[in-house]
Amino acid sequence: QVQLVESGGGLVQRGGSLRLSCAAAGSGFSLEAYSIAWFRQAPGKEREGVSCLNANDGRTDYTDSVKGRFTASRDNAKNTVYLQMDSLQPEDTTVYSCAAVNRVVRMPTECQKSRGQDYPSWGQGTQVAVSS
Repeated sequence: QVQLVESGGGLVQRGGSLRLSCAAAGSGFSLEAYSIAWFRQAPGKEREGVSCLNANDGRTDYTDSVKGRFTASRDNAKNTVYLQMDSLQPEDTTVYSCAAVNRVVRMPTECQKSRGQDYPSWGQGTQVAVSS
């Protein structure tokens, strides 16, 4: 399975921006063939599907709380998927993880309504903190 490496988390003020990156470790796997999802999980809460970017057709899906603020994209030349997060709010504070599956996913069932069970490959997670 593809190994994923995340980066880009950090501490920002309310209204600030961060860009998370999810890259394939090593060679041999092209993320272009994978649907990539971003999940977040706050302590004591269920894992939440934040967004996903479909393989092949590039369709995207977002949970309602981030629509209009977060944008998922992919750079095939860099074999990397991004989550641009703008207008960040304190409630966005938590650990974000990217996950991958080597097929097209159904939206929203296997995206914003997923708890991650549809994705066999995961990154290590990156912390996002938004101060008020």
